[in-house]
Amino acid sequence: MRIFILLLAFFGLVGCEDQRSEGTGAKTNVYLDQARQGEPIDQLKLGVMYERGDGVVQDYKQAIYWYRKAAEQGNADAQFHLGFMIAKGRGVDKNFIEAAKWYRKAAEQGHVKSQNNLGIMYEEGEGVAQDYTQSVYWYRKAAEQGYAKSQDKLGFMYLFGKGVPQFDTQAFYWFRKAAEQGYASGQNNLGYMYALGKGVSKNDTEAAYWYRKSAEGGDVVGQSNIGHMYYAGLGVPQDDTKAAYWFKKGAEQGGVSAQGNLGVMYYQGRSVPQNYAKALYWYRKAAERGDASSQNNIGVLYEEGKGVPQDDKQALYWYRKAAAQGHKVAQSSIDRIINMSQ
Repeated sequence: MRIFILLLAFFGLVGCEDQRSEGTGAKTNVYLDQARQGEPIDQLKLGVMYERGDGVVQDYKQAIYWYRKAAEQGNADAQFHLGFMIAKGRGVDKNFIEAAKWYRKAAEQGHVKSQNNLGIMYEEGEGVAQDYTQSVYWYRKAAEQGYAKSQDKLGFMYLFGKGVPQFDTQAFYWFRKAAEQGYASGQNNLGYMYALGKGVSKNDTEAAYWYRKSAEGGDVVGQSNIGHMYYAGLGVPQDDTKAAYWFKKGAEQGGVSAQGNLGVMYYQGRSVPQNYAKALYWYRKAAERGDASSQNNIGVLYEEGKGVPQDDKQALYWYRKAAAQGHKVAQSSIDRIINMSQ
């Protein structure tokens, strides 16, 4: 779960390769012999090899076959892999109900990834009736075993009161648990808690610290958020160059907030040459994924004729998209254009 602030390798000798291939082939034969005799661990290993194409030609149907053999004998890892393959539709038709069945079998044996994934299915209502209480139950099972993804998700449930009473202190507790394990989303969310003073005293320096950790871990929302901190000089010295750097990092990975914010940098010409065409490019990327601020900003470009021919109809089109999401500035712009045309 993510929370954000919107601002604006070939090495080796041929002989070695042949040796490795022979070794892998022998290993496959051993697993195959044992798997055929009903050994669940070897059935699981064979399934993994077929799923990854490790020493054998990748074959999802064969992976499913061997995972199922082991899963039916109660192997929790195989049950997890089988559920995952079925949920993704790999080697078999996608079937969330069947996936949930196998996740549950593994989850009841304490398998943390299955507990987490079953929690997701309850939260999203996939394969099971949507049930936030059950979602929290399974997230907590995995979180208490130290699984960072579930700790982050449990924090999110507390933050928004989904399946539990809304409780900022508990949200902060679980985000910190995930963050301290190096989980980038948890680090971003912990930064958010510090930035807003939710469940902890407001502290921009701590917020920036955790946003940076998240950003360095590749989290696109964390990249946008540390960019915002540099843009505004919150918890760090104001630095447009670093702001643009992080916005670009996030934008190129598909981060909606980062795309919109990078558009702002190009529009304003802050640490990058002012370029309305590039501003429009990044605004459009974010706007097409529903970002109201970017939809509004495209409207501004059309109304002002910057980077595009001046066009009030196009301006109104984008303002209305933003206003439909509650963007008050966009609504004011609609009223202004309509009043001027009367």
